[in-house]
Amino acid sequence: QVRLVESGGGLVQAGGSLRLSCAASGIIFRSAVMGWYRQVPGKQRELVALIGSGTSINYATSVKGRFTISRDNAKNTVFLQMNSLKPEDTAVYYCNAINGRSYWGQGTQVTVSS
Repeated sequence: QVRLVESGGGLVQAGGSLRLSCAASGIIFRSAVMGWYRQVPGKQRELVALIGSGTSINYATSVKGRFTISRDNAKNTVFLQMNSLKPEDTAVYYCNAINGRSYWGQGTQVTVSS
């Protein structure tokens, strides 16, 4: 059974930082493409950052220079370091894994106050 468990969300003031974690189990983590997405009510889920099994990394334009995605294959965990947070970063953040199929975590709320 595949499980993706996010943690690290919370309430932070604008300009602050948060670090999200996603612990994966039930997949061959080192070969999975891992991603972070976010969604606000009434809008489609959008890509925030992707990290491949090699060195490829992609970011949404809106977070470039502020967010950093990384992975620890020894711990089956992917991280999202979020700096210089803005109120428009407020959303539920979801972890995604693609390893033959696509899997989603339950999401973690990030709220940035102005």
